[in-house]
Amino acid sequence: MDSFSFQTTRSVLAEIGATAKIGAYLSGQGRRKVAFIADEMILKLGLADAAFDGFRKAGLEVWTFADVQPDPPEAMILAAVEQARAESVDCVASVGGGSSLDTAKLIAMLLNTDQPLGEMYGVNLVRGERLPLVLAPTTAGTGSEVTPISIVTTGTNEKKGVVAPQLLPDCAILDAELTVGLPAPVTAATGIDAMVHAIEAFTSKRLKNVVSDCLAKQALELLGENIRPACFTPENRDSRAKMLMGSMLAGMAFANAPVAAVHALAYPLGGHFHVPHGLSNALVLPYVLEYNLPEAAAAYAELAPLIFPELAGKSEIARAEGLIAGFLALGPELGMQSCLSEVGVNHNHLPMLAEDAMKQERLLINNPREMTLEAAHAIYAKAL
Repeated sequence: MDSFSFQTTRSVLAEIGATAKIGAYLSGQGRRKVAFIADEMILKLGLADAAFDGFRKAGLEVWTFADVQPDPPEAMILAAVEQARAESVDCVASVGGGSSLDTAKLIAMLLNTDQPLGEMYGVNLVRGERLPLVLAPTTAGTGSEVTPISIVTTGTNEKKGVVAPQLLPDCAILDAELTVGLPAPVTAATGIDAMVHAIEAFTSKRLKNVVSDCLAKQALELLGENIRPACFTPENRDSRAKMLMGSMLAGMAFANAPVAAVHALAYPLGGHFHVPHGLSNALVLPYVLEYNLPEAAAAYAELAPLIFPELAGKSEIARAEGLIAGFLALGPELGMQSCLSEVGVNHNHLPMLAEDAMKQERLLINNPREMTLEAAHAIYAKAL
């Protein structure tokens, strides 16, 4: 067996209502003032109320940063760090989607080091240790609560990643109550995002390992079985909990066997058109799978029945092609937009998108088939 290393979040609490326990967890570590990172919608919907109640009962002071923006801009993160430093916080917590969790990771890191953010972009370039950190996702998609990754939008609309083990939080809270009532299109897009994490981890050209493979397959089984019930019966807490678990397992998988071309082609859509990350992934996924088929058919065939059980028993190529067809149909079935033209992209944008996608070398080196500029352009054209 090939040698490998595997890292993940130190502890996980999966329990309905567990958000209320964040305060006790942090106060138990001797912390006194928490930086709470969210966005305005999370506060308006009351999704942070349980966390605030827990902070109060634990005797923690709270400073709240609620100006999180989608695809977190670098300037926003730096402004939050400056404000948090003036508040003398000694720990960080976040309840939210991937943008909030990614922002919280970097705030926790930057508050405890003098290293500039600009020096952190890349893999294993972070120096020092972060403040204590607890993350609770409100969507079953990014898996950010168990990944050592934060994605930042720079001033040029280009997305860059900070990848370092210091970004793994101390505790991930999986509270299905936070995802109840999430609209079907958001549930669908984030769920497919989690599926992409598992698929790309399983087929990653680098760092693929037996632990990530097991996690990816279990994630796809949970996600495939529960994405429709979660979308069509939004109060179904059992399906919501299983979606969160699937998302987390997929996050653990791709944190150790990294993602590839689907994400590389999705990032420019977020950077230039502010398409939510999960939807960006979903829109290009079938066409990247099709492009990778010559190199990944056996792996796709192995995964396909986990998501689409009706493909079980078919030939290898039928299962692999069925995976592509399944994803082409799944998004529209769940109420998602189905093509790039629906999010503002036209043929004139394709050269820019393809060029930006090719800058994602950190991701493209993991793709099972070598990506070219011409291929990226053709994939975007098919997705129109």
